[in-house]
Amino acid sequence: LEASFDPPQAKPGQTVTFKLTLHLNDGYHTYPTRQADKPAAGLVNVIQFPTDGPVVFVDATEDPADFQVKSEPEAGIPRLRVHTGEVVYTRKAVVRPTAKPGATTVQLSAFRMMVCDAKNCYPSRALQPEAALTVLDGPPVPVEAKYADAVKP
Repeated sequence: LEASFDPPQAKPGQTVTFKLTLHLNDGYHTYPTRQADKPAAGLVNVIQFPTDGPVVFVDATEDPADFQVKSEPEAGIPRLRVHTGEVVYTRKAVVRPTAKPGATTVQLSAFRMMVCDAKNCYPSRALQPEAALTVLDGPPVPVEAKYADAVKP
């Protein structure tokens, strides 16, 4: 499990992308943060982002675009989305225009991950991964217009 920002260095006001990467062993799978099929709604990973700190998280979490669909007829789930291999969740964030320059870390409030193999799903684990970010010195850049309201103090 790795958390990072892209780019890892940014100016105040700049938009960055938070990436949460899972590396699953062969034979294991995990879930998206949202299922398209209503009966599968409980089979998701939960990512909670902090509401304070050097960045403001904007937009929704993006699940990996590549997924497999399997049927779980015994559970009444015709289309269950699963992810295998390297699984990357992303979410946009804006460096607060008032962020102090220097190295900092952003820790998720919570990440509840479910991992399964062909026979078992293992109990969900609560984790709090963190990502490093360096806020560059200098005046802030203008916040993208679509995020301006979310970033207001």
